[in-house]
Amino acid sequence: MDVGVAASILEALGSPTRLRILIELRRAGDAGLSVGTLQERLGIDAKSTLSNHLRQLVQSGLVTQERRSTTLLCRASAERVAALVEFLGRDPPG
Repeated sequence: MDVGVAASILEALGSPTRLRILIELRRAGDAGLSVGTLQERLGIDAKSTLSNHLRQLVQSGLVTQERRSTTLLCRASAERVAALVEFLGRDPPG
């Protein structure tokens, strides 16, 4: 991971709501959560608001989505989170 990618991921996490979404999805593990369940757990009134937050997390690679019939299932990408943590834990060059 390079600095640009890390900055993009950190930008996606710059919103408290997006950070809460990622935390909920990490807690759910491989089972993931539906958009409706996320909306309910986080108390987000408008689905469009949640969709916009999820779009940014998906674009950053922190969240994946899978359609199952009429349900959109969301999962945190453990690999992407681990890569960010590893990058941030490295000794800075120089």
